[in-house]
Amino acid sequence: MGRKKLKKEAPPPAVNSNLADLFGLWQISFDPELLILALTHRSFAFEVGNLETNERLEFLGDSVLSIIVTEYLFNSYPQLSEANLSRMRGAIVSEKTLAQVARNLKLGDFILLGKGENLTGGRDRDSILCDVTEAMIGATYLTHGLETTRRIVERHLRPFLDIAVELGKTSDYKTTLQEYCAEANLGEPVYEAEGYGPDHARYFIATVHVGNELVGRGQASSKKGAKSEAARAGYFNITQGTSVDEFMPADSPVAENA
Repeated sequence: MGRKKLKKEAPPPAVNSNLADLFGLWQISFDPELLILALTHRSFAFEVGNLETNERLEFLGDSVLSIIVTEYLFNSYPQLSEANLSRMRGAIVSEKTLAQVARNLKLGDFILLGKGENLTGGRDRDSILCDVTEAMIGATYLTHGLETTRRIVERHLRPFLDIAVELGKTSDYKTTLQEYCAEANLGEPVYEAEGYGPDHARYFIATVHVGNELVGRGQASSKKGAKSEAARAGYFNITQGTSVDEFMPADSPVAENA
């Protein structure tokens, strides 16, 4: 008689559900319900049903973070030009940097993820880690205001703020495209991004217009990444005459229909 196969249990929504541990790592506390909201990924909210996700907090945190980093760089580097400061800010608030902040604090252990995201490595995905870091910043701001949030953000970003000049030298193409358009009087690049696919295999396609003309498209696993790829395509399209879809994956719906 053969052995009965044991059904593989789904991983828990979070590796660590002790909120006190997270408050200790974040070095400040706030309303536990707001913390749960900051940790709620859309994949978990979809599975449970009728739950708000952390996306609105992420939106707020992104803006608060930009203000804090901009002011820090403005005050710390009075000798540097706007272009240099923009590159430095872009590198510090990038998905890659914020994901590393999350890893340093082990935020991935606390994120509430759906089964699909859990099984496909979502807990260590840059886009998800970046989003939860921004959501935590948004929640901190709502509870404690700007000055306290500034202290928390600067504390967690200290390793990157200390090398801001070096990071600025490898800034992304969004800053490069913006600077080129400003110098050439082409107008401000305008980005849009849409999400596609199931929660465990989500991807985004972004477009960038300059002067009402489509100049680039990009695809990535996050909005920020897709916009960066769109900016890269847009920059090379404007300066070298390449395709609007230069950096779209070959199997992308847009690339296939181009």
